[in-house]
Amino acid sequence: MSATRWATGAVGLAMIAVGVWSMRGFDADQLVSMVVWLAGGVVAHDLVLAPLTLLVLLLGTRVLPARARPAAVVGLVVWGGVTIATANVLLDVGGRPDNPTLLNRPYVAWWLVLSAAWWTGVAVVAWWTGRRGRALTRGA
Repeated sequence: MSATRWATGAVGLAMIAVGVWSMRGFDADQLVSMVVWLAGGVVAHDLVLAPLTLLVLLLGTRVLPARARPAAVVGLVVWGGVTIATANVLLDVGGRPDNPTLLNRPYVAWWLVLSAAWWTGVAVVAWWTGRRGRALTRGA
């Protein structure tokens, strides 16, 4: 194994150790809540994000030019992950009437701004990649 792989593994193990160490004061309810949250992320990815990504990509192969597909794939995977990670605030889950400071921001509006900026960036990268590819093939 290469030194880079060993170093990456060591950093990962150190991060796991820090995470486990920081949980030493958690009670049983907090640990159960954390496991449910982590399992929910896996389920959301495997049952929602991955199938939707595949469906959109299958449809995208009929619409998008070949040079734009890599940018669309990266854009969709990152945007989908961010959307799933922020779903609780986007759906207003967790707010409590006795604490009006929870979830008191315009999260959906900011998610829409982020989404528009993200997809604009993806479109620019797809355009630039396609333009660069045409210039390279033209010169050949």
